[in-house]
Amino acid sequence: MSDSLRVIFAGTPEFAAEALAQILAAGHTVPLVLTQPDRPAGRGMKLQASAVKQLAVQNHIPVAQPLSLRLDGKYPDDAAAAQAAIAEAKADVMVVAAYGLILPQWTLDAPRLGCLNIHASLLPRWRGAAPIHRAIEAGDAQTGVVIMQMDAGLDTGDMLLTDVLDIAADDTTASLHDRLADMGGALVVRALADAQAGKLQPVKQPETGITYAHKIEKAEAAVDWQLSAEAIGRRVRAFNPFPAASAQLGADVIKLWRASVENSAHNQQPGTVLSADAHGVRVACGQGVLCVTELQRAGGKRLNAADFLRGFPLTAGQCFEPHSVHKAS
Repeated sequence: MSDSLRVIFAGTPEFAAEALAQILAAGHTVPLVLTQPDRPAGRGMKLQASAVKQLAVQNHIPVAQPLSLRLDGKYPDDAAAAQAAIAEAKADVMVVAAYGLILPQWTLDAPRLGCLNIHASLLPRWRGAAPIHRAIEAGDAQTGVVIMQMDAGLDTGDMLLTDVLDIAADDTTASLHDRLADMGGALVVRALADAQAGKLQPVKQPETGITYAHKIEKAEAAVDWQLSAEAIGRRVRAFNPFPAASAQLGADVIKLWRASVENSAHNQQPGTVLSADAHGVRVACGQGVLCVTELQRAGGKRLNAADFLRGFPLTAGQCFEPHSVHKAS
């Protein structure tokens, strides 16, 4: 029996592209890639192919970009064309990673081994759209990757393989994403080998400890200085690179890219600048102090504190606008 499987791959961003690259490197045949339609991006808002599509094109793999896979939905022609392409691919299995479309039952049933999902959390914690962001925001000590047998629910399928990763104190969503993407690619390659050998052992997800990683909204970026420095610091890391934590000082909106937490007491109104020098901009929080070490003005570059302050001097006593976007935690 050949070790190579015919794998339909469904995914869109860089996280998924890393998995596709590892599947191809392992020698599996990918007869079809499903990915989101090209979207406007960049300052010129030109249509840009997803990371997965770019990799597929480089490897001469046919690509389908349906707006929906629901045969009874708003785009039935798209769904019917995708159904025909999936049938023609004669795949053994479909691998799904951050695809962005709901897979109806006919899709789950199409390959003989079903659909395997690469999910970047330790299920059932952080089901949903933004597991990496939410794990950092919540202060989780660990995260990981689960290869899941997909069913019709939202990340509710049986777990097939799991790998665990510690979250470092300075991890951002960007840094954690890259490590989890590499882990996910390696784990799904292992899952495909086990599937071919009939060695996969499905495990039901626990019914306790379920949390949902809701999609990140831009409105969450606004810093609420009433929160503790610890909570704000986690959000700075969780929202790097998107949507980037931001604070308003007068007419200026300043993005906060990196910060450290000081558990020191103060008697200032939350949002007050306590000091600003090459070591960072220290801001009073509801509890503790946030020392911001990398900042960015609208239209400007990300700069360390020393360089930022040369062009935008701050002095003790200035106060960022208070925001009440988040509930205290």
